[in-house]
Amino acid sequence: MTDTFEVMGEFTPVESHSLPETNDSAPVNQEPEAPNGFVELDLAPELVRAVKDLGYTQPTTVQLKVIPLALPAKASGDKAASYIDLMVSSQTGSGKTAAFLLPVLHTLLAQLAQAEEDERAEYEKSVAVAAAKGEAPPKRSKRKDPTNPRNFKAPTPGALIVCPTRELAQQVAHDAIDLVQHCRGLRVANIVGGMPYQLQIAKLQNANLVVATPGRLLDLQRSMQIKLDQVQFLVVDEADRMLDLGFSDDLAEINQLTIGRKQTMMFSATFAPRIQQLAARVMREPQRVTIDNPQEKHVNIKQVLFWADNAQHKRKLLDHWLRDTGINQAIVFASTQIECDGLANDLQQDGFDAVALHGALSQGLRNRRLMALRQGQVQILVATDVAARGIDVPTITHVFNFGLPMKAEDYTHRIGRTGRAGRDGLAITFAEMRDRRKIFDIEAYTRQPIKAEVIPGLEPKQRMPDSRPGAGFGGRNAGGRDSRPQGRNFGGPREGGFAGGNRGNDRGGDRGGERGGFAGRSEGFSYERKGGFNDRFNYGPKPAPRGDFAPRGDFGAPRGDFAARKPAFGKPPGFAKPGNGGKVFVPRDAKKRPARNAD
Repeated sequence: MTDTFEVMGEFTPVESHSLPETNDSAPVNQEPEAPNGFVELDLAPELVRAVKDLGYTQPTTVQLKVIPLALPAKASGDKAASYIDLMVSSQTGSGKTAAFLLPVLHTLLAQLAQAEEDERAEYEKSVAVAAAKGEAPPKRSKRKDPTNPRNFKAPTPGALIVCPTRELAQQVAHDAIDLVQHCRGLRVANIVGGMPYQLQIAKLQNANLVVATPGRLLDLQRSMQIKLDQVQFLVVDEADRMLDLGFSDDLAEINQLTIGRKQTMMFSATFAPRIQQLAARVMREPQRVTIDNPQEKHVNIKQVLFWADNAQHKRKLLDHWLRDTGINQAIVFASTQIECDGLANDLQQDGFDAVALHGALSQGLRNRRLMALRQGQVQILVATDVAARGIDVPTITHVFNFGLPMKAEDYTHRIGRTGRAGRDGLAITFAEMRDRRKIFDIEAYTRQPIKAEVIPGLEPKQRMPDSRPGAGFGGRNAGGRDSRPQGRNFGGPREGGFAGGNRGNDRGGDRGGERGGFAGRSEGFSYERKGGFNDRFNYGPKPAPRGDFAPRGDFGAPRGDFAARKPAFGKPPGFAKPGNGGKVFVPRDAKKRPARNAD
C-alpha cells in the first residue's frame, strides 16, 4: 500500500511504513470533511465563518427551507430584486432563529457593501474632478461621535425583529451579535423594557438591525429617538405568544410605521385562525412553510408523568428527581410568581443551587440570573412561563413541570428548553388529580400520551387515570380552544362521577351518570343569548334535584310540597285576579315580588 504526496507539482509514491510514527501525528488516512451546507445556501462568507465558529456546519430542516425563500431573488434586466413574505411554523429548538437572522443579515451586509462601494466611487469621482481643476483633493468626512448630544441623529434601522418577551429578545440579539462577529460595519441593538433609556438610545446609534419588544420600541419611536420608516425587513417572532400577551394593537401600529418595507416574516407555533387574521393584515400574499407542527413528537425528549396526591407529595417527587446525579442543569416551571418564589426558597434551604425568575423581578436581576445560568453558576432555575421561550442553554438536561401551564401549547415550549439542537433531554411533569383535565388537554394538543410512571416508595394513594378516555387524542378541534373530545368522562359511570355531555359542543348533555342524581342541563336552561350573556348563564327555572324536592326558586319552601314563600299569606304564588276571567296570574319574578292576597 502506498500513499502519494504532492511535491512541487509532482506526485511521488512513498511507502506507508516509511512514515515516522509519533504520538501526536495525525492519521494518514483521514475521512474527507463534509462540505459546509451553509456555503451551498449562497450566504456571505463572513456569516458562514461565524456559523462555523459556533460549531455548526450543516443547516437544519427549517433553515434549508426558509433561507432560500427569504433571500432576495436576483434582479434581471429592468426588474429589481423581489422578496417573498413568509409564514413559518416550526418546532421549538429547531433553529428557526438562525433561519430568519441569516438571510436578513446577508441582505443587510450586501446593501452595506454596495453603499460603501458607491461612496468610494463618488469620492474618487470628486478627486478626479478636483485634479482636473488643479485643486487639492477633498478630505473624507470624519465619523462623528454618536455619544455626543450635538451629533445625535435618530437611527433608521434597516431590519426590525419584534419579540413578545424580554428574554426572547435578548436571546435573539445575542445570536445576531454572534453571527456578525466577522462583519465589519454591521451593528445590532437590543431594545427591551426595564433598562435605562439613555443606555439604549446610545446603543441605537448607527444600528442596522434592531431586536425589540413592542412596548419599549414604541416608547422610543413616540419620543423621536428612533425612526422606523426606513425598515425594509420586519420579523415577528412567536406571533402566537404576541397575541396572548395583548400586543395586537402594538403590532398594528408597528405595521403602519413600517408600511414601506420589502419583506415580512412571521414565525408562530401554529397557523391558528387568529394568526391567519394577523397575517392578512400585515403581510402580502404570504407563503406558508410548515416544518414541524406542535403535534409531532419530540423524538429526542423523553416525557414522563408522575401523579401526586397533594402538593407535599409533588414536593417529595421533585426532591427525589433533583438529587439525581445525571442532572447537569434544570428548569423547574411553576404556575404563579408566588409559587415560583416559594419553591426557589424551599430548594435553597434544602441545599440546592436554585434561583427564581419571573416577570415581577427587575430586568437587571433577571439578566444577571440568566447570565449565571448560561455560565453554569446556577444549577436549577425556578421560573414561570416567562422562561418558556427564549432560553437556549445547551447544558439544560431536565425540565420539570411542577405547576402545569395555563395553555396546552405552552407545554411544548416548556419542554423545548431541553433537548435543543438534536441533544437528548428529559421532561418530567407532576400532576394532581384535579389537574387531570389539563393533562388530557396537553395530550390532545400534542396528539401523544404522556407515559405515567411511579417511584418505589412514593406511589400515589389515589387511583389515577392511565390515559385520556373516550374519543382518544385529537378531540373535536385538536390544538384549538375546544380540543377536548366530545363526551368528556371523568372517572367513568361510577357513583358520583360526571358522565360527559358534549360540553365542548352544545353544552346540553347529561351530567348525571348512572345514578340519576342530576338532570341534564338542556332540561332546565333555554340557552338563548340575551343581552350578551353567555349561554351558560341564562336564568330560568332550574331542574329539580333528586326525588320530588322543590326548585330553589321557591325560597324557603319545605321539601316535598310547593308552599308559598311566606306561610303567613296562606296562598300559593298563583291566584285568581278579579276581572281577569278566572285566569291565574303568576308573577314573573317571585323572588323580587312575593304573592299578594286577592283581597
